[in-house]
This record gives sequence, structure tokens and C-alpha cells, in this order.
Amino acid sequence: MADTKVWFITGASSGFGRSMTELLLNKGDNVIATLRNPDALLDLSAQFPSSQLLVIQLDVTNSAGVSAAFAKAKEAFGRIDVVFNNAGQSVMGELESASEEESRAMFEVNFWGAMHVSKEAVKFFREVNQPIGGRLLQVSSRLGLLGGAAAAFYSASKFALEGLSESLAKELDPAWNIKITIIEPGPFRTNIFKDNLRLAPQHPAYANPSLPGSQYRQFVALDNIDGDADKAVVAIEKLTHLDDVPMRLPLHRRVVVGAREKIKSLTEDVNKFESWSEDLYH
Repeated sequence: MADTKVWFITGASSGFGRSMTELLLNKGDNVIATLRNPDALLDLSAQFPSSQLLVIQLDVTNSAGVSAAFAKAKEAFGRIDVVFNNAGQSVMGELESASEEESRAMFEVNFWGAMHVSKEAVKFFREVNQPIGGRLLQVSSRLGLLGGAAAAFYSASKFALEGLSESLAKELDPAWNIKITIIEPGPFRTNIFKDNLRLAPQHPAYANPSLPGSQYRQFVALDNIDGDADKAVVAIEKLTHLDDVPMRLPLHRRVVVGAREKIKSLTEDVNKFESWSEDLYH
């Protein structure tokens, strides 16, 4: 098929990564699926030929491992059209509740790991692909756009990823034909609420059930997540067929509402205090 794409996916064991891998394989695309535990994809490896699915053990915090995975992808397929930079972890809890050690480890995955993948993706798109170019899809979060109670460190890791991605997009030479989009999902039923969620014991000072942090904990406990990850990846895959791609893709009604509220609040602050920036210059 002339329109068959080659995808490189991180965090392919479950959640968006697993859903995207299944979607692409079933539509005939080729996939390099990377994950910490390759056994999680044994069923797909048995179902699809090695000429279509390459499974690679990868910890994105290991920069040499990331480079090696891209080298294996080059050897197997000769090109990569789309990188789905999806691997992530979640440490939740108020700033005074969450463990600094666990939060730093999360940053290693959510920011530094994603940075390793971003760096290799750009190099591959520019120096390996013929014709030159590619799509880099950065999986952020609603909490990469909006700060949230009981999510200070997780939100910070995603804000950092968004800042890196937006800056990277501005650095690229248009001649390289590399397009970047930040995906900002809301609450979807993925492994982020299961295997990869660490909810820290609550600091007693925040135990008031009316506080937003307590309400978020209740939201997680009730497990009434309404987003369907399989439907989300169908929407995300559509991006790769657009010539004019957005910098950000808010993906869930809660994200859309939150984005509009933030735009409104920011605009009000700018307008209210614009005059403070006058008369500050030599």
C-alpha cells in the first residue's frame, strides 16, 4: 500500500500506546512498539508478522537505549513516518503529600525520557527519512495545559514537556518538513489510572473533603472515567493525514472547557495589568 506508514510508539504495553498499536496494525501500518516489558505484546506478536510489527524492550530514561531502538527501526523499515511519544508515569498528590524521590523518578520518564525520544525523532526525520520529514506526536495531558490540585508534580512534568515541544517546533528548519503536535488528553480509561498511577497518602492538612485535592482523590477512587482510549487514538491518528497540523490537540470535553476558561482568565489578567508594563524601559 502506497499510504502505509511506519510508526514508532513508546509505552506500547497498555493505554493509548496499546490502543494505537492495535489500531495501526489492523489498518495495515507498520509499527515499532517499544515498552519496558515486551511480554505484554506477545499476543500481537503471534497475530502479526515481524515484517509489520517490531517489538523492542525500551526504558526511555536510558538515552543509549533510545538511540539503539531508533537504529533497529532503521534497520527493519528504513524510515519512520510518525513517532508517538507516549510513555509516561503518574505520581499524584498535593505538593506536601507527594514524595520528592518518586516525583523525580516520574520526571525522568515524563520529561527527560520524552526528550530523548524527541531528540532522536528529529534527527531520524532529518537525516534518515527519504523524503525528509516526519510527524512527532507528544502525549501531554489536560494537566499539561492546566494546573490541577493533587497533581503538582505530574502537572509540572507535562508543562515541561509542552515547553520543550513548543520551543523545539520553533527551532526546526521548515525545510526539514517535521511537524509537531502536543496531544492533551483528559480523563481516558488508560493504564495511567491503573498500573502507572501512584497516589500519595494525603498530608493531614489537606484532609478537608471540600478542598480540590480531596475532590480529585474522590474522582480517582470512584473510577468514573468516561473517555474511551480506543476512540481517542482514532482521533489522534487523523492528525497524520493533515498538512496543516495544530500545535495542540485538546482531547476530551473537560480539556476543551478548561482551555477556554484558561484563555478567558489569561486574557482578563493581561488586559487588567497591561499598563504595568508601560514606563519600564530605558
